[in-house]
Amino acid sequence: MEFLANDYKPEDICRIMREWTELERSEFGKSIHRTERSIRSLETGERHLTVQTLLDIAKTYNIKIIIKKEVKDSK
Repeated sequence: MEFLANDYKPEDICRIMREWTELERSEFGKSIHRTERSIRSLETGERHLTVQTLLDIAKTYNIKIIIKKEVKDSK
């Protein structure tokens, strides 16, 4: 599965990745050393998803993060 992160808010990215794991917030949080409340705060936008948290999720669940620069035609 894949999605273009540019099209989503940070809270949606966190929720989508958690849904991929099919875990509830509490179990997902434990797996990346965060609390259920922390995950809820990330998914509601109360707290912002940090790069470190994103990397922790990616490493734990074998998710690739690809940053790609699009090259525009110079016509």
